[in-house]
Parts: sequence; structure tokens; C-alpha cells
Amino acid sequence: MGLFDKLKTLVKKKEKQDSEEIKIYEKGLEKTRDEFVSQLNVLGIKYTKVSEEYFEELEELLIMADIGVKTVVEFIERLKKRVKEEKIIDTKYLNEVIIDELFIIYVEGQSLTDKINEAKDGPTVILFVGVNGVGKTTTIGKLAYKYNQKHKKVMLIAGDTFRAGAVEQLREWADKTNSLFYGKENTDPAGVVYDGLEKALEQKVDIVLIDTAGRLQNKINLMKELEKINKVIEKHIPKAPHETLLVIDATTGQNGISQAKSFKEITNVSGIVLTKLDGTAKGGIVLAIKEEVNIPVKFIGLGEKAEDLQNFDIENYIYGLFKDLM
Repeated sequence: MGLFDKLKTLVKKKEKQDSEEIKIYEKGLEKTRDEFVSQLNVLGIKYTKVSEEYFEELEELLIMADIGVKTVVEFIERLKKRVKEEKIIDTKYLNEVIIDELFIIYVEGQSLTDKINEAKDGPTVILFVGVNGVGKTTTIGKLAYKYNQKHKKVMLIAGDTFRAGAVEQLREWADKTNSLFYGKENTDPAGVVYDGLEKALEQKVDIVLIDTAGRLQNKINLMKELEKINKVIEKHIPKAPHETLLVIDATTGQNGISQAKSFKEITNVSGIVLTKLDGTAKGGIVLAIKEEVNIPVKFIGLGEKAEDLQNFDIENYIYGLFKDLM
């Protein structure tokens, strides 16, 4: 059984279970699916046989889905190699091979789902980074809700101390999600994190979610600030933060990849949260980030509701994109 058939079987199994998760993926990736798959179908009608012209138009289509030029060029090469080796002529069958290869791009040498690294003892500390306006504070709130549903004791720490309204916004999310909160405005972020962690240890908190400033204009200052925050965290809790999650707005496309490269230079990013994926037809950015920055996507935002922040699952993602071809 080929990879495509295995994926198809897994998906059918999930569909039968009528899982809420798969419905969220299906709805959240609707814009990309409508745009991408309908054009892929048109391409299959226009070219019933595989040709150089077909590949040229396919390449353009993949770039438009924001998969990224570098990734697309390598992908087309791999596709051509398989077409030659397997003597593929029919473009309809080639669709299966395309799904197959896109799946391989993401999972090569990795586990299928990217779990959060949780501490065995004491609180799990998750540090959030990202430029302003990407939905960082909202993501922290939604994640607090997720952990709250699992009956975890959560604390939010407002390390974005100088941006107007940032501390208050996080405090509101703490109230909404029954989480503990620590924050002070217009003061040293590392000091706030220090005091917040002391309270988290006193209160025997399970999960600590820390917001940080998103000023990328001055990389050196931000790097020093994040270094200081990381030292403070490790002083309180050895081997923490357990995760540093970079939040990226999927609607910004390739600009999001530039942000990922910049943040990777200044701090140890362990995972990506892609917000507003439901608001773009360029859902291919998931594959571009993995290929160009080599950081796993841990969560994706597929809607406004708290439950629309989903653990990233490559099978559900591929299904959400290609369900009409399966």
C-alpha cells in the first residue's frame, strides 16, 4: 500500500469517527482548498497527459499557494523524477503522487504530529515570541483555554510590559480562562517574569504561558531582552523554557517566513503557531515553513473560537487541503 492509500485509509477512519477536530481542519482550510484544488482539477482537464507545460503551470499554482519558491522547485524536481521512474502519463493519477510528495516533504525523518514538550516535574514553561499584531496574546489565551479544559492549573505572565494595553489584554484572557495572572506595566520584562515564576512555583501551577514584546525593528535589543528572560526562567526552573513558540500570521505569507528566519537568529525557537490560517487561500505556508526554516508547526489557528486553535496534525492538514481529491 502506497503512502497516498495509507493516508486515504487513515482519513476515512477519522471521517467515520466524525471527529470534531477533522471538521475544524476541513472548514479552516476551505479557502486554500477551494483555490488550490479547483485549479489543480482545471489543470488536469486542460492537460490530460503529463507534459512540460503541465509542470510549468503546476509550479505556478504551488507558488501561488505560498508553498515557497525554493520548496516548489525541489518538489517539481522530485515529481519529475517519479513521473520518469514510474512512467506516469495520466495527470489524474499524478494528483495522488502530488499529495504523496507534499506529505513526504513534511514528515521526512519526523514524527507525524508535533507534541508540546511537557515537564515531568514542576511547571511546563512555554515562552511566546513574535511581532506585534500576529495574534500572540489571543493565542496564549486560547492555549490557556485548551489546558484549562484538561484540568491543568495555568498561569499567564505578561512579559510585554511597554506596549499600551498588552498587560490588560492578557489579564482579560486570564479571567476568561480561569487562569492565574501576573503582570506589571512599564517595567523590566525579565523582572516581571522572575516575580511571576516565583508565584507560579508557590501556587504549584502546571502550565506557565509567558508573553513577550514583539519589536523586531531592533534585533539586538530584543535578543538581549529574550536572553535575560531565558536566564531568569532557567534560574527558577532548570531546563525551562520547555518550548519557545513563534507566533506567525498565516495571511502575511512569505513575510511570515522572513519573521521565522529573523527570530531563529535571535532566540531558540522550538515550534511555530500559525494563526489565521482560515483567513487565507495560501495554506501552503505550512509546508514552506517546515522546508525553509526547519521548525515544526505545533499549533494552527483555524477560526475565532478558542477551540479553533488546533494541535497541528499533518494527516488532518493534508486531508483539509485535498479531501475533494480523496
